[in-house]
Amino acid sequence: MKQKTENDAYLTLAALCAQAEHCQHEMLEKMRRWELPEEEQARVMQRLVSERYVDDERYARAFVKDKVRYNKWGRRKVEQALWQKHIDDDIRQRVLDEVDDEEYLDVLRPLLKQKRRSTKAASDYELNQKLVRFALSRGFTYDIIRQCLDVEEEFEDDDF
Repeated sequence: MKQKTENDAYLTLAALCAQAEHCQHEMLEKMRRWELPEEEQARVMQRLVSERYVDDERYARAFVKDKVRYNKWGRRKVEQALWQKHIDDDIRQRVLDEVDDEEYLDVLRPLLKQKRRSTKAASDYELNQKLVRFALSRGFTYDIIRQCLDVEEEFEDDDF
């Protein structure tokens, strides 16, 4: 593979960032794979940030919105994914705090309803345990899970 110059790297990354949101960590990883010297990486990164091609907070907002709405992830799983992307703690917490609990509930309720239909269990207790494990694996917090299960149990009691 031909060695990329600093300007080539900048143009490639700028074009990439113009198409979709990317974080600083992703851009640095690409430059490392291209074996760009660290000083050049720093200059390219500085230019991308100053020209607003790369903005970790904007990236985190889009990432959180997509993962909650489309992938149906809970707060903990999203937080872990942002941590893996090396997003700063303060940005991560600020963006995650912007998501209302009601939005997590709106995502989790249909998931649990669907899972309840497809899960076999000997008792209600066993069924609830399986549902809790499922929701925890999706990254939802226990208090959100409990709210959803309590609401579903109320609906079931009304059916009799």
